[in-house]
Amino acid sequence: MNLLLIGGTGFLGSHLAAVLAAAGHRLTLPTRRRERAKHLALLPTVEVVEADVHNPATLARLCRGQDAVFSLVGILKGGEGDPYGAGFARAHVELPQKVAAACRAAGVPRLIHVSALKAAADAPSGYLRSKAAGETAVLAAQPEVAVTIVRPSVIFGRGDSFLTLFAGLLKMAPLVPLACPAARFQPVWMGDVTTVLAACLERTDSHGRAYDLCGPRVYSLRELVAYAGRVSGHPRPILGLPDFASWLQAWAMEFVPGGPMTRDNVRSMRLPSICDSGCALPFGIEPTPLEAVAPGYLGPAA
Repeated sequence: MNLLLIGGTGFLGSHLAAVLAAAGHRLTLPTRRRERAKHLALLPTVEVVEADVHNPATLARLCRGQDAVFSLVGILKGGEGDPYGAGFARAHVELPQKVAAACRAAGVPRLIHVSALKAAADAPSGYLRSKAAGETAVLAAQPEVAVTIVRPSVIFGRGDSFLTLFAGLLKMAPLVPLACPAARFQPVWMGDVTTVLAACLERTDSHGRAYDLCGPRVYSLRELVAYAGRVSGHPRPILGLPDFASWLQAWAMEFVPGGPMTRDNVRSMRLPSICDSGCALPFGIEPTPLEAVAPGYLGPAA
C-alpha cells in the first residue's frame, strides 16, 4: 500500500516505518529537515520529503494517492493554557483536524491515529485534554474515512525518552530528587505498539475502534527510575518529593532548556497511566515485559 506517516521521523514513527517498509509498503515521511531523517531514507520503499504538514495545501498534496495515513505526532511540552497550551493545540488538535480534512478531501480510505492513555476532555493536564480533542478531530472524518485510535501508555524501547532519560540522569547525579515518586505507569514496548499499528492497517475489524495499550506490569515511577539505575550500572539513592516540592521542581525545570519535567507533566501523573482492565493487547498479541527488553539498550555494554 501507499502510506503517509505524519510524524514518521519521530521515535514511534521511525520504528513503525521500519516495520512497514519491511512488509513491502511504500512510505512517504514528511519532515521539516530532511538531513535529520537520512537514516530512514535508507529503508527500502521509503521516501523522506521536506514538507510543512501544518500547511493544508501541503497536506492535501501529500494525501493524494495514499491508501492510509498514520497520524503519529505527539509532544510532552506544549505550554500552559486553558484548556491546553498553544503547543498542544497546534500539535494535538489543529494538526489532526487538518489531517482528517485532507484525508476526506483526497479520498483516503484509512486513518490510524495515535492518542494517549487516559486522554479525556476533563483530564487534569493540557496534554491529555488536547489528546482527547485530537481524537474528536479525527473521528470527524467518519464515515468517509475508516478511523482507528490507539492509546498507548508510556512507550519504552531503544531511543526512548523515558527509561533512557532516567538512565542518563542517574549517570550524572549522585542523588535523584524525584517528583511524583508514587505515580503509576504500565509501560508498553515499542515493538508491541508497532505490531498493533501494522495489524490495524490490515484488519477491517479495527475500523471505528479505539485500543488502550499497556504492558503486563504496573510500576511506580520510583520503581522505574531505580530499575533504570540498576540496569545501566548507575544505581543512585532516590529522594521522593512531596506534592508541593514536586510542583516547584517541575516549575523550575521549565526554565531549563530540555528540562525533563513540566507542571503539566505533574498534572498528567495525577492519573495512573494504566489500563483499567489490566492488559489485553488486541489481536491476541502478548505484551512484552520491560525486563525482557530494557537491558538490551540500557545496559553498560549497550
